[in-house]
Amino acid sequence: MKAKNQRLTLLILAIAAVLGAVLLGMSALKEQAAYFYAPADVARKGVPLDQAVRIGGMVVPGSIKRDPDGVSIDFVVGDETEATIPVRFKGIVPDLFKEDSGVVAEGRFQADGTFVASEILAKHDENYMPPELAGEKHKSESLE
Repeated sequence: MKAKNQRLTLLILAIAAVLGAVLLGMSALKEQAAYFYAPADVARKGVPLDQAVRIGGMVVPGSIKRDPDGVSIDFVVGDETEATIPVRFKGIVPDLFKEDSGVVAEGRFQADGTFVASEILAKHDENYMPPELAGEKHKSESLE
């Protein structure tokens, strides 16, 4: 086999290997990907029933209701529009989870429009500072 043919064969094998790796990566990503929806997106596009998704927005004030079992919680997620999503979660919520704070929930929509979350992530605002540092900053400002 001539050197020119060997290089062409190696090039074709390298391209096939790269394409195979990309296809495997895309296949794995498709199974793990969860699309993100805001309440306005759900109101505009409808509820995706057959797939795991993430929703995000603000916890509507006065909407948090805890069941007597201590681990089940119902709340409503809203955004700057009138759209809201009722959410049901069973588990321990993060410490930052509270009314009128940002939240991202991963789970699935039910046929009645309720979102059953399997994971809750609480978001803090962009001005968040750990309490220890906030206390030191406060002390240093008050001493000056």
